[in-house]
Amino acid sequence: MNEDQIRERAFAMPIDNPAYPPGPYLFVDREYLVITYRTDADALARVIPAPLQMDAPLVKYEFIRMPDSTGFGDYTESGQVIPIKYKGESGGYVRMMFLDDHPPTAGGREIWGFPKKLGKPELKVHRDTLVGTLKYSDFPVAVGTMGYKYAAMDRDKAIAGMEAPAFLLKIIPHVDGTPRVCELVRYAMQCKTFKGAWTGPGALDLFAHALAPVADLPVLEVVSAAHFKADLLLPYGEVVHDYLR
Repeated sequence: MNEDQIRERAFAMPIDNPAYPPGPYLFVDREYLVITYRTDADALARVIPAPLQMDAPLVKYEFIRMPDSTGFGDYTESGQVIPIKYKGESGGYVRMMFLDDHPPTAGGREIWGFPKKLGKPELKVHRDTLVGTLKYSDFPVAVGTMGYKYAAMDRDKAIAGMEAPAFLLKIIPHVDGTPRVCELVRYAMQCKTFKGAWTGPGALDLFAHALAPVADLPVLEVVSAAHFKADLLLPYGEVVHDYLR
C-alpha cells in the first residue's frame, strides 16, 4: 500500500480487516432494564468530570440486550449512567460498561469513547421476573430484578429516556503514554421503532470488585425500574469539550 491508499482505507484496525465496519449502527429489538437508585452524593461527585455537573445523587444501572446489531452481532452489556447537566442540558454521563463481545467493545471505545471493558452480562426473563446480572472474572458484580411487564409505561416518556443525550470521556494515549486525545463527547440514540415500555417493582444489589468497581456508588434506595424495547440507531457523536486545548 502506498500512503494515499493508506489514507483512503484507514478507518479502524487492522487496516485490511477492521474489527468493526463503518456506521451508523442499527440495533433491532434492543432491550433495556434500567434501575435508577439514590447513592452517596460525595462518592458521585468524585467520578463526574467537569464541566459536567451533578443533577441529583442518582445513578441509572443498566442491563442492555442487543440480539441484532449492525456489524456488532449479538451481545449484552451492563453498567452505570449518571444523570448530569451540561450547559443547562439534561443528559447522562456513561461511567463504565461491561460487554461480552469484542467488536462493540473496540468500536465503542475507539469511535465515541465509551468506557467499555469485557465482562459477562446477561438479561433474561425468569418466570415472572426480568433479571439482569453482571459477572467479572466469574465473580458476581451486579444483580438487578424487576417484575416482568408489571405495568405499562408512558410511551413518550420512554422514548425521551432512550433518546436523551449522553456524554463520554474519551481518552486515547500517545505512544509515549501521555494523553493524545482527551475529550468530552456527546451522542444521542434515535428511536426508529418503539416496541414497548414497562415499569414495576425493582431491586438492585452491587458487589465490590477491584476491576469492576460499580459498588463504589452504593445503592441507598431504589427509585424506579423500567424495561424498554425498541429499534434504535446509534449515529456518530460530537466533541463538545477538548481538555487538551
